[in-house]
Amino acid sequence: MSSKLPLLLAGPILRHCDQHNFTLWMVTSSPLNDLDLHLGANLHRLNQDEIHYFKLGEHAHQYLIHLSRPQLNPLNIAIDYQLIDTVHGDLLSKIDGLTYSNQPHPQFVIKPEIDKLLHGSCRNAHHHSGDALVACDTLLEQDLSEKARPALLMLSGDQVYVDDVAGPMLFAIGKTIELLKLSDEQFQQTALINSKQISYHPAAMYQRHKNLLPRTEYPAGSALVRWYINHPIFTSSIAENHLTSLAEITALYLLYWSPELWQLFDIPKQVSGLSAANSSRWQREWTHLLEFKAGLTQVRRLFAHLPTYMIFDDHDITDDWNLTAKWEQAAYGHPFSKRIIGNALIGYALFQGIGNQPEKFKQEIIPELSTFLAHPNEQQHDALIDTLLAFEQWHYHLDTSPKLVVLDTRTQRWRSESNLAKPSGLMDWEALMDLQQQLVGQDKVIIVSAAPIFGVKLIETVQRVATFFGASLLVDAENWMAHPGTANTLLSIFQHRKTPQQFVILSGDVHYSFAYDIGIRFRSMSPKIYQITSSGIKNQFPEKLLPIFDKFNGWLYGHFSPLNFFTKRKRMSIRGRRPNGHRSQRLINKSGIGLVTLSADGAPQQISVLHADASQTQFLPPKNSKKE
Repeated sequence: MSSKLPLLLAGPILRHCDQHNFTLWMVTSSPLNDLDLHLGANLHRLNQDEIHYFKLGEHAHQYLIHLSRPQLNPLNIAIDYQLIDTVHGDLLSKIDGLTYSNQPHPQFVIKPEIDKLLHGSCRNAHHHSGDALVACDTLLEQDLSEKARPALLMLSGDQVYVDDVAGPMLFAIGKTIELLKLSDEQFQQTALINSKQISYHPAAMYQRHKNLLPRTEYPAGSALVRWYINHPIFTSSIAENHLTSLAEITALYLLYWSPELWQLFDIPKQVSGLSAANSSRWQREWTHLLEFKAGLTQVRRLFAHLPTYMIFDDHDITDDWNLTAKWEQAAYGHPFSKRIIGNALIGYALFQGIGNQPEKFKQEIIPELSTFLAHPNEQQHDALIDTLLAFEQWHYHLDTSPKLVVLDTRTQRWRSESNLAKPSGLMDWEALMDLQQQLVGQDKVIIVSAAPIFGVKLIETVQRVATFFGASLLVDAENWMAHPGTANTLLSIFQHRKTPQQFVILSGDVHYSFAYDIGIRFRSMSPKIYQITSSGIKNQFPEKLLPIFDKFNGWLYGHFSPLNFFTKRKRMSIRGRRPNGHRSQRLINKSGIGLVTLSADGAPQQISVLHADASQTQFLPPKNSKKE
């Protein structure tokens, strides 16, 4: 079978690259041999400590190459790279469409001064909108000069959707598991003994929330729904095909990033065994997946030329991940739900987390992952999940200018003490104090927070009302202001005299885009804060609902509204930027990716969203008028 598979199944993806580091991720169908890395004119013979190998399956072998040496890469010039295998030769030259015109090899540029960057989140393969990463590739192709290139690509959450999987995608996952002979696993406290028993026949689609996913074993917390005893642990309204096994997670990532795998099987447009509604849904998802597949060659080319950093949000693991302490009790107290969450976290570590800063993972995570994947067994599987759940170093920072600080807002939660069913704070006291230490002494900083720190107040109010009635899971009531301790501590950090004078906050999560200019009321030397939210890369908010929220939010919580003085942000002055100068609109509901140009002092010179159709929306600064 392996002889029919292409050697390179996914990648190459440039990960952590700076003056002293080069990191490259890829998956091959056969094990590689001795490797030489060419960086520009320099040849580096790679040793075992510089090649991190993970056996994903019989025909799936992941390699993370991390070379760390002082003054490894020159700055602000294009650097070609090649990876030479002693048996297969130049691995990257065999890939069609990997380089831009007139380039013999893929290349990258190290820019320690961040003058321009791309950022976005929420890339749902079967959503009807276009893939903005394709537009990014087209933008890069138009001008490959060092000055025009973005310094990096920041993906701030929901790079994959583990809990929202199209029927045709699940069918493709089954085919991928079969082709690559991905590993099986045993299950506990579920109808299935092991992952071999999972059916990928179309007739079995859209049924997992009924037949497979675990349910709680305690009464619901709200008096309004107390009759509903065994409600689902995985509460997403679109969890009908929620992934469960590690093999499924592995296949999903490969299908999100690899154009080759899609060529190895055909997905039928019409299938039998589905209801009329699900049959129509299948055909709709089939069409959108074909569009997604068509852009993957360009997406791979983008990843091969631009250093890419990632952080998780909920859908990388599951909707409502750690939203409340009560959810945590239910999810981690059930062996099968803990395994589902753990498998997604293993997938995140392998495909996303380690590449951000490999040094953080070398002592504990990488050896344990390698040992388990080489000879998987149930005891090691559970132990690995426990290790990853206890790991406290998912966050990271880059020593760029401005300093880039990426927050973990998922695993360091500040749990509610008054009611376990209330939303947890996105970061606890210790994590926020660590953040403050990262900021002290900096004059300018970029903070990456998956959820907006300063969001749309009306939507946050709706979430607060839902929480009061015990429905926090229903409305995803997780925002920075939902937990008093987190909110007050965070706002105090912004108001501290020793924190930076320029804050740029990059966020996603919400499936629409906006930009705010923020200051501190009644302070003459207020720091300048810019909340820039770009979401989603391939996703959108419900089209009819967002304009209503936008309009009412402007009426109720505009810059001069007295209602602002009854919120936790009462000391903050918040002005919404106008998309393309629109007088009353503040929110953009169109798939795209953020493109931010920074001046030398760290302030945004231009804030734009690059849409999948190659058009751009520019957020213009608020005018000095009394109209908001």
